[in-house]
Amino acid sequence: MTADTGLYGPNSVSWKLHREPVMFLGGLRSLYLQALHPRAVAAIAQNSGYRTDPWGRLNRTSDYIVTLLYGTTAEAEQAASRLRRLHASLSATDPRTGERFRIDEPDLLRWVHVTEVDSFLSTAVRAGVRLTPAEVDGYFTEQLRSAELVGLDPATVPSTAAEVAEYYEAIRPELALTKDGAETALFLTVPPVPSNWGGLPLRLSLSLGPPRWAYLGIASTAIGLLPPWARRIYGGLGWPSTDLAAAFSARGIRALMAALPQQYRTSAQRLEALERIRRSDAPPRPTVPSR
Repeated sequence: MTADTGLYGPNSVSWKLHREPVMFLGGLRSLYLQALHPRAVAAIAQNSGYRTDPWGRLNRTSDYIVTLLYGTTAEAEQAASRLRRLHASLSATDPRTGERFRIDEPDLLRWVHVTEVDSFLSTAVRAGVRLTPAEVDGYFTEQLRSAELVGLDPATVPSTAAEVAEYYEAIRPELALTKDGAETALFLTVPPVPSNWGGLPLRLSLSLGPPRWAYLGIASTAIGLLPPWARRIYGGLGWPSTDLAAAFSARGIRALMAALPQQYRTSAQRLEALERIRRSDAPPRPTVPSR
């Protein structure tokens, strides 16, 4: 019997990359980056419950990503189908033009996808994860599967590091810091303390718990990991020294996370996927002849 290894499998770059606990930092970076797209952040502000239930939304987003990474093919397709149905039912108003638009417009889905996978990859690399150029491009190419499941034509999605760089260069004139973007960035930097502390993953609890400055350090690192042009839109500096400081901090966070016990460094879903594969590869047990 052959195990269903899902969209990627244990030999993929995606599994190699996402076994790193520091990937949560890449997720935070992607949110800061996504907030610079006026339509995308308006869609979030007008439809998301992140202000009233930020940690619930974070957990749901995390569950979706982990399901696509480590779930069976059927589980990944079902999760993506639910997400597509939700997106298809939602719309928002462009605060600059008053135009009403669907939030599942390909341009918006593409922006969210690219910023997410690029943030995961760039954060991991700058935190010290070693990848060859072929593995870097391989990660972008593998993630076309998740882009397709969310409703995008893979042919329209950047699939190499060079194509991602070209995509950012082309879209930069559309980016700006709006009121929604500024409020979202402030919320990400100084979030409310969750009331249900015990319901959060330990890695998040450690970063958000007392002392509060620990999370501020993580947020500032995520901002420092943004491309220089993105930091300048936020009113910050694009100095190389900022990049160096952010990379140094990311390496420190990665080292801290690596020191945690195994059960806190590896998601339960990944362990279940590995066990599923192990069972399928095990030799069949000898049958006991009946008497």
